[in-house]
Amino acid sequence: MKNASEERKGSPAGTAAGARPAVSEQSARGVAAQDEQQGTRNRVARSILDHGPSTAAELALRLELTQAAVRRHLDALAADGVVEPREKRVYGARGRGRPAKAFALTDCGRDAFDQSYDELAAAALRWIAESAGGGGKGEAAVAEFARARLAAQAEGYRRAVEAAGPEDRTRALAEALTADGYAATARSAPNSQLGEQLCQHHCPVAHVAEQFPQLCEAETEVFSRLLGTHVQRLATIAHGDGVCTTFIPKAGAHGTTAPDTTKTTTASASTAGRNPA
Repeated sequence: MKNASEERKGSPAGTAAGARPAVSEQSARGVAAQDEQQGTRNRVARSILDHGPSTAAELALRLELTQAAVRRHLDALAADGVVEPREKRVYGARGRGRPAKAFALTDCGRDAFDQSYDELAAAALRWIAESAGGGGKGEAAVAEFARARLAAQAEGYRRAVEAAGPEDRTRALAEALTADGYAATARSAPNSQLGEQLCQHHCPVAHVAEQFPQLCEAETEVFSRLLGTHVQRLATIAHGDGVCTTFIPKAGAHGTTAPDTTKTTTASASTAGRNPA
């Protein structure tokens, strides 16, 4: 296989038009190589999940890879916190030399695999709704659970917001949400004089919220209380939008409506998470 410098020498670098395909081809090859590496690492991690703590030799035999290649992947997985080395337990007489290291999945590594948490959570909420009698009573029971679930989190958010100045409260809330895994940011609304937008780029409960919008509604109510103003949900990941977006009006701008956005629908706290479009 030619290396990158050989490919550059062989390409028609005399013209800009001729240089572009070489760069594009190199980029494609780089992406393909990264995908292949990631795919092999996933196979290594999956083998440990299926068979328990394993040595590099055991993994190489199972996956039909060289031990050197397996060790490289194990080093990368360990650096990412997916696996951790342990001393392999030896039964009976121990031979000479240091015992081989066995690699086991960390809690983070196990969480990377599908463990049906979403299905379990949705089933639990359905049980709550049915136990309350279904219909409106069932919806109210789920809403009560959603508020109770957020109560402990909201206390931490409240401290972060109250410690910030009036102009920085949305940003402080975004940072607190990010610490809880929501990858949140605060930015000016399209018309900065009207207010700001709180954007959550990740939602840990998005799949469950598709079925139970009460989770989004409770979260929107919490934002409103923490920031001391009526807020409006413009979009939610749970209903197909790329980002959960909440409009926060500036102080003294009560009565303003959130700016229109394409592919999103303005929603108050009572309809957050529902996308009627």
